[in-house]
Amino acid sequence: MIALQIADIKSFMKKFLLTDSFDRFLLLEGTVTTFNTFRIDGTLQKSYYTQEEQKLLNGRSLSLWGDVRPFCLELIKGKKTPLSFRFTLQLSTSNTEKLLTQSGISIPPEQVRGLLINLKYDGHLLSCTTGTSLAVFTMDKKLDHAWDDMVQRYFRQQGIPFETV
Repeated sequence: MIALQIADIKSFMKKFLLTDSFDRFLLLEGTVTTFNTFRIDGTLQKSYYTQEEQKLLNGRSLSLWGDVRPFCLELIKGKKTPLSFRFTLQLSTSNTEKLLTQSGISIPPEQVRGLLINLKYDGHLLSCTTGTSLAVFTMDKKLDHAWDDMVQRYFRQQGIPFETV
């Protein structure tokens, strides 16, 4: 787990809310506080979808950030910045499998519950904390380090300036 402080909040928010930079991540949960506090549970409600639509979800149980992003943009945009927000994003199953393979990590993909990015804005500072969730206990921290490195590389690739704290 690492903590990063986003150096240019305005630039990050443009990428986060106005581009597809994070659209392939899954949304676990989110909270936006403006004139009210809005809570978002990223869990898909399967009964909302037709049988055909459910098949297109490919067994996915969480919303893609790209599907929820327009609603969050509506909550956040305007002349006033939010008082705060928190979002927990998760790497997709297919990308988790790719990371395991590329890193040579021998943990079976089904034992990885999630590779997480926690974004927290407190009205002044925007931080990003990484996290891993496994179904088994292990002393091996290779996955933690690989995930931390991947997030930092991704931020650099996206032109998101940050400092490690």
